Amino acid sequence: MKRRFHQLVMLIGLGLYSFPTVAQYQNNPGSNHGNKFEQLGTLLSDPNVYRTASGAPGHQYWQQKADYVIDVEVDDENQRVIGAETITYTNNSPDPLNYLWIQLDENEHKADAENKKFDESSLGERVTTRQLQQLIGDDKDLGVKILKVADGAGKALQYTINYTMMRVELPAILKPGAKFVLQIDWQYNISDRTTEGGRGGYEYFAEDGNYLYTIAQWYPRMAVYSDFQGWQNKQFTGRGEFALAFGDFKVNITVPADHVVGATGECRNYANVLTAAQLNRWQQAQQANEPVEVVTLDEAKQAMQGKATAKKTWIYEAKNVRDFAFVTSRRLVWDAMRVKEGIEGNTPMAMSYYGPEAYPLYRPYSTKVVAHTLKVYSKHTIAYPYPVAISVEASNGMEYPMICFNYGRADKDGTYSEATKYGMIGVIIHEVGHNFFPMIVNSDERQWTWMDEGLNTFCQFLAEQEWDKDFPSRRGPAHKIADYMKLPKDQLEPIMTNSENIVQFGPNAYAKPATALNILRETIMGRELFDYAFKEYSQRWAFKHPTPADFFRTMEDASAVDLDWFWRGWFFGIDPVDISLDDVQHFQPMGSLQDAQAEAKTAFENDLNTISRQRNIEEGIDFAVEGDTSLQDFYNKWDRFAIADEDRQAFEQYYESLTTEEKALYDGKYHFYQLSFSNKGGLVMPIFIQWTFADGTKEIDRIPAYIWRKNEHEVTKVFAKTKEVKAILIDPLRETADIDEENNAWPRQHTPTRFELFKQGAGPARGASAGPNPMQRARQQ
Repeated sequence: MKRRFHQLVMLIGLGLYSFPTVAQYQNNPGSNHGNKFEQLGTLLSDPNVYRTASGAPGHQYWQQKADYVIDVEVDDENQRVIGAETITYTNNSPDPLNYLWIQLDENEHKADAENKKFDESSLGERVTTRQLQQLIGDDKDLGVKILKVADGAGKALQYTINYTMMRVELPAILKPGAKFVLQIDWQYNISDRTTEGGRGGYEYFAEDGNYLYTIAQWYPRMAVYSDFQGWQNKQFTGRGEFALAFGDFKVNITVPADHVVGATGECRNYANVLTAAQLNRWQQAQQANEPVEVVTLDEAKQAMQGKATAKKTWIYEAKNVRDFAFVTSRRLVWDAMRVKEGIEGNTPMAMSYYGPEAYPLYRPYSTKVVAHTLKVYSKHTIAYPYPVAISVEASNGMEYPMICFNYGRADKDGTYSEATKYGMIGVIIHEVGHNFFPMIVNSDERQWTWMDEGLNTFCQFLAEQEWDKDFPSRRGPAHKIADYMKLPKDQLEPIMTNSENIVQFGPNAYAKPATALNILRETIMGRELFDYAFKEYSQRWAFKHPTPADFFRTMEDASAVDLDWFWRGWFFGIDPVDISLDDVQHFQPMGSLQDAQAEAKTAFENDLNTISRQRNIEEGIDFAVEGDTSLQDFYNKWDRFAIADEDRQAFEQYYESLTTEEKALYDGKYHFYQLSFSNKGGLVMPIFIQWTFADGTKEIDRIPAYIWRKNEHEVTKVFAKTKEVKAILIDPLRETADIDEENNAWPRQHTPTRFELFKQGAGPARGASAGPNPMQRARQQ
């Protein structure tokens, strides 16, 4: 890096230089400006009577309603769901409807399912038997079997099944404001989710011969009909999740008598399905400050030893929810406690269900993490409105209203690694947090995964950091997204991409939007403005169906911060952040005519001081003008740097005319530093400059992103400092997700890559543990 000292009496305007680039969604192609800071314009849908330009629901906003009464039995002998439902569908739209669309998501497991055909496949040198079995295919008789489709009077209706969607023909047009009652009977074989994948299913425990059933996407569900797209009937292929209508549920769940059931909503007949001791413990949990085991570990272990032939029916009701899921098994511990404070107007029950293998982790942590999550999310979004929130250990992660499935099992000896502990806490926060996004703020997950996963991952980061200041959060901090953003362009896509088309799903739909929101909060808007706007969005769209435009507009409307440039870069583009500090120049005004004289003399001598001159002097060359003095004239004897009397007098007169502040410019108080930056990544961001002075002190200047508005490629800016600068660092707190930190420092700082030196050894076998976890090692000492 060059460091040059110049003379100046006044600072002059700076010239800006540019180079051409190609950017997405350019409004001014071929120019060095007028692209990244233009308004989003046609990239957003037009406002209307349903959705306003401010991002709020319009005065004619509407949404459909679907109420369910369901009788379901889980056949533990044959691993089968048998169900019958009555749906009351209310057409609140202004549109007449002549058919309804129903989701049959379990059809994703059928042998001829579309999702089993459209992904690439290949064979390598090492192939598992499971991979080969998947290539061969096996019809396990999975998928929904529809037994009956009828109206409220029991009259059969015509229907057509297209993969995971079923169209039901209505006997007459369903007019605006009218209701239609639909009856459906169905059954399906429950899939082994440990081999088949998917959200719902069973897990078999061979050591005790029992099943854990996580029953989800299990009933024919009404698709969403909305003002912005009509019917949401994009097929379910396993990734893009669910768009669902709100409604009220009454569900009667019949299971073996020794099973424990946890579900969406509130159980209405605990007195009939619990023992007297369990019911008493449930009543104690209503007022408890610590989790109470309603079903104890000993009771779960006892139930695991036998199988009841009798059955019990658990009755659950849930109001104003978009879905319903449940867990059932005889190998469950259940604990619960009341969340008594931290949620305005509500004191819900926090509860956990888990098997013996999860007891060492779930018993001390799970229910308290549920309570913590509800409090933190309520602070940043809306007060949690539901009566319960449940965490189920099921060795996976998935979310539904009031209930979610997570992982977190200890080793056989009851110990666990730190990574397992924090991973469990993180996934519980994440899945419980989904109660807010999208279970309440009900975005269309099939279209925009980031609207629930990204927003929820951001709130998860907030909750993790409020759980433990040293929580090792994987997603949220800006620098942790840099490795993803520096990938080749053909491995990237904008956040605003349909779920099915994303290559790097986790980084794109979870991490990048969460990082962007954290940057907005901490760096662009500030916490006060961001928190107000984010809460406003959550409150506006609670129990409604928002779109991305509603979110973008609300964040600006509630904060008075123009963020179109941010949405354009972070959500609609794939450019990374890479701001380079290219040049630093140090300017200092002359303090007097004597300073000017000395500076000019030094510059003149430096100009003459070539390597040839030095070596000629060292060799004792007999210079002609020194050997023959007659060759010397006036200029050989002239002091070109002498200060003339008239110049001295003129300067002194000028100096005396200055104010005290103006004289300070000449007394050596100020150092001027001209910094040149280039936007190598393409994504415009603020510039944060940390100055380290010669005396060791530091300060930070924060330059808004708008510095790039007239030249999106190169900018130069001058800073006045009262102390000499020793070093400069760009983005010192790693706030911007800069992908190349090597070009952020002056003078350049190169960090060596460290390597580990060790003696060659055989090492553990592939896939084997490298040793005990720290808890195990501590026990061995």
